[in-house]
Amino acid sequence: MSSGYGNSRLPAAGPAALMAYYRLLRSHGLNDSHSGNASCRDGARVWITPTGCCADTATAEDLVLCDPAERAPPGASLDAGLHLAVYRSSPGTTAVLHSHGPYAVTMSRETDEFRPDDFEGRYYFGRVPIIAVADQDYLNESPERVAAALQDSPVAIIRGHGIYARGETLDEAYKWSCSLESSARLAWMARVANIKPGTHP
Repeated sequence: MSSGYGNSRLPAAGPAALMAYYRLLRSHGLNDSHSGNASCRDGARVWITPTGCCADTATAEDLVLCDPAERAPPGASLDAGLHLAVYRSSPGTTAVLHSHGPYAVTMSRETDEFRPDDFEGRYYFGRVPIIAVADQDYLNESPERVAAALQDSPVAIIRGHGIYARGETLDEAYKWSCSLESSARLAWMARVANIKPGTHP
């Protein structure tokens, strides 16, 4: 079954698809071997990557099954509570991906929002919210704050940390993750080249 954006070699949904897209984030430099996390709906429940997950070696059998109405079980990703909060706040969401794209993380450090200046970024996002959370408050504050931001945007960035993307499919969440990192890379290149942001109709 096709994923909807031309990835006919990948399953569209379910645990195998979740691991496939998690590995794609790693293979394209949006995560390192053990960073980021990923989840997808399976009926009324949610599959999520385990804490300490290695994208290079983990399999679908390592995923943890969660109930969005309950606390995440032991062994689930540190971000499991955040993922479950997104599913509760945005019922149409079937996938959440968290990645550490280096350009998006870098561009998040000095502002409260990121406004892409490239065509694709303006078309897809317009404004990307950037959320500042102190390290000691991360577990308590990030779930509700990210879930609230993702009600109005398909992507959000926690400052200095990484991208959270939601989608109606895994492929859509992956698309948003990659597109935002691409826009951030172009913005960084323009800054290095001392090219000022353009004006657009």
